Amino acid sequence: MTDAGLRHGRASLGLSFGVQGVAFALLVTRIPAIQDQYGISDGLLPVFLAAVPILAGAGSVVTEKLVARVRPSVVLRWAQPLVLLALLGVGAGRELWHAAVALGVFGLAVGALDASMNMLGVSLQRAYGRSIMTGFHAAFSLGGIAGASLAWAGARWELSLLASYLPVVAVLLPAALVGSRWYTEGKGVAGKGAEGTEAGAGAGTDVDSGSAGGALSFKLLLPLCLIMTFAYIGDSTVSNWSAKYLQDVLGSSEQLATVPYNVYMVTTLLGRAVGDLGVRRFGAVAVVRGGSLLAAGGFAVVAVAPGAWVGMLGFTMLGFGLCVIVPQTFAAAGRMFPGDSDAAVARLNIFNYVGFLVGSPLVGALGDAWSYRGAMLVPMVLVLATLVYARAFGPEPARYGGGHERPRTADVG
Repeated sequence: MTDAGLRHGRASLGLSFGVQGVAFALLVTRIPAIQDQYGISDGLLPVFLAAVPILAGAGSVVTEKLVARVRPSVVLRWAQPLVLLALLGVGAGRELWHAAVALGVFGLAVGALDASMNMLGVSLQRAYGRSIMTGFHAAFSLGGIAGASLAWAGARWELSLLASYLPVVAVLLPAALVGSRWYTEGKGVAGKGAEGTEAGAGAGTDVDSGSAGGALSFKLLLPLCLIMTFAYIGDSTVSNWSAKYLQDVLGSSEQLATVPYNVYMVTTLLGRAVGDLGVRRFGAVAVVRGGSLLAAGGFAVVAVAPGAWVGMLGFTMLGFGLCVIVPQTFAAAGRMFPGDSDAAVARLNIFNYVGFLVGSPLVGALGDAWSYRGAMLVPMVLVLATLVYARAFGPEPARYGGGHERPRTADVG
């Protein structure tokens, strides 16, 4: 693979992450409008919302089987248009079963999309020989901000879901299809079983490469699965409860209560934009530890905040802290099982949805039974548990060229 081919592959994959960020934000930020359009009752709405991540987990499982026969780039090339068309289907339908079918397709396709995108990201990072994974997730965050802004405009001008979604899909669908021409399987550069690591990925750490480099073992992958779950419990807490917390607990206005999630998204983007530089300079272990401590501190500030503005500070800390954990967890799975990284990423991706499913109900139940301030301490403790498993982010000893040199593509810009 040429240096230009890797650069094109990196750009096209970044576009894919960005498109997915837009699509996901357009769906989740218009849930009240979807409920109104289809007449979904408050009792039935949680069933619809839970079905999407459950089906996404199933889609990730199916993708693990598919990539044993076809390349992840092929899965991604067809999953992304399917997600966009399913989004359009959500906007175009009128009957309840229309919503069920469209959301079901969306969930399955999202699972395949998330898994295959991160598979390609891990393989490209291996080809580059240095951390680039966080940058892809920064593109997702940027897309999420764009999608949320488009959703706000649609709601502000009282556009129907179809009128909101159709122009976006009309632009993004051909862009995604054209961009898919340059998807690159970066792992071919060093060989599928190459056990090199990104420069500086875990300075000062030591991992038993003999056990980590072999066949995929769920026991070895379990620490990363737990970390992924904890990170998404934290993320879903912010997504689902920040506005209610600021308004009901900290006494903010309704307008101010909408700000924390936007601040969280912006700080997530900023943190991910510089996250790879931090990994190259300090190592993945140090960056994940620092992010975990910062996120835990954010939850602590939110829990004890005397007013809305201090609470805003806590949510800002959360964005900077949580943003690095997920991309580095995918990257760590690729290092841990270099000969079977696609399957490792697919299995790890399932716990993305586990955390999303658990987080919101957990905080809600604790808030009702105890207090919402106390409920914020639970994700704080879970994020701190990442410190226990931080060594899982350490690198494998480099074995390029007998363990002395990396391939020339490690210097690709």
